[in-house]
Amino acid sequence: MSKKRTIDSFFQAPPKKPRTEETAEETIETTNHVQYPFPIKNLPPSLASDIVSLPARPGKEINDQPDLDLLYFKPYIPPYMAKEFFEFLRSELPFYRVEYDIKRGGISTHIKTPRWTTVFGLDETSRFDQDGIVVDSKTGAKATDASYNKYPPRPIPQCLDGLRKTVESATGCKFNFCLVNYYASGSDSISYHSDDERFLGPNPAIASFSLGARRDFLMKHKPVPSQEQTDGVPESKPLKLQLASGEMVLMRGSTQSKWLHSIPKRTGKNQDDGGRINITFRRAVIKEGTNNYYNYNVGSGPVYRWNAKTHEMTIWQS
Repeated sequence: MSKKRTIDSFFQAPPKKPRTEETAEETIETTNHVQYPFPIKNLPPSLASDIVSLPARPGKEINDQPDLDLLYFKPYIPPYMAKEFFEFLRSELPFYRVEYDIKRGGISTHIKTPRWTTVFGLDETSRFDQDGIVVDSKTGAKATDASYNKYPPRPIPQCLDGLRKTVESATGCKFNFCLVNYYASGSDSISYHSDDERFLGPNPAIASFSLGARRDFLMKHKPVPSQEQTDGVPESKPLKLQLASGEMVLMRGSTQSKWLHSIPKRTGKNQDDGGRINITFRRAVIKEGTNNYYNYNVGSGPVYRWNAKTHEMTIWQS
């Protein structure tokens, strides 16, 4: 009978074999789970140890407008570490180019996500047991929700979980999901939106990291009802942050319910900017969150992986 696995086994490699040309690749430490398309490498020890000491600087509060509550770390990750972290994540994570259909005003529209995405985590109603199986967080019984079968969850790998822990310590917020977006060039973007879905609970906190190319982060207040306008509510102004590599913005309080944010396209000479990775940590409180995140950030299409030779994302072959 095999020995019982522990939760640590997700973040450790199998026992190392003698290092020879045939087995050298097998000695690389990885995070493993049945729902990963391939084992995900752990951070190099030097980078993993440096992440424990983050943030590099204290955050600055930005709350001088109605309903706005930001904590801006400039930077959270120092430049030398941000560059290595960006290149590592782009090379080692599985990515997806999700397509889906939505209905607006009775009209169906086919959407092709204008960026590369991936996601890890599980809502707080469930957890991963020692063998990586999704179980009820209270009873420990195997979870039977059908959405978990359609979009099987997977734990946050070591290469991202260390950063999550430092953010929780620095902000006092708790997170159980990690979304990663890769903007291959200035042509990739995300339109104005807010992360105020019901499955995130009231006044959710979203920690958003930038790695790689500098990109504009635009924010604007949602339309104010006419009654509030006549009640003398102060007028808000659009906000623009030029996020550099290593910076982090924590959006909290009523920010998500009252404000919209976006990453617009870049044109001209700035279009080929070398790429940008955005990491966001969130906390989903109900099963709908798990279903939503995997549906829109993994979907059912092929897995892509960074090809260092062609310098682009290509379909991964198992």
